[in-house]
Amino acid sequence: MLKIRLSMIGAKKRPIYKIVIADSRFPRDGRFIEKVGLFNPLLPKEKKERITIEAERVKHWISKGAKPTLRVSRILGEAQIMPMPKPGNNPNKAIPKKDRKKDGKEESKKEAPKQEAKKEEPKKEAPKQEAKKEEPKKEAPKQEAKKEEPKKEEKK
Repeated sequence: MLKIRLSMIGAKKRPIYKIVIADSRFPRDGRFIEKVGLFNPLLPKEKKERITIEAERVKHWISKGAKPTLRVSRILGEAQIMPMPKPGNNPNKAIPKKDRKKDGKEESKKEAPKQEAKKEEPKKEAPKQEAKKEEPKKEAPKQEAKKEEPKKEEKK
């Protein structure tokens, strides 16, 4: 399957990406069919040199069945070659990773007992009402039994 994706070039800590057409089985920085543009994330978003794309070639490959990756589809959306993809829903994005792991574990633990308790409560409510009627009858013998037990202890 053909993909329109980024292939990294540039030095360490100074990335520049080629926008290439490649088979999905090929490595990220390996073999590709055609280079259709460049993306330099280090430049400010206002500069034209940040993204250079051969729009005609991209449209040609899309018509042949090449699918852009999410990042490339955003780049193509900024260049107005394709419509922008829908923004993803990641509510944890603003939370630091250290806190995410802790909160995720705690929330999952807290949510599970709450859900279980909620599920069990409606089932218990109906028997409780019936049990309340029966409980006064049962309580009387229990109290008598308790009175008898202290007498036995005194004998010992």
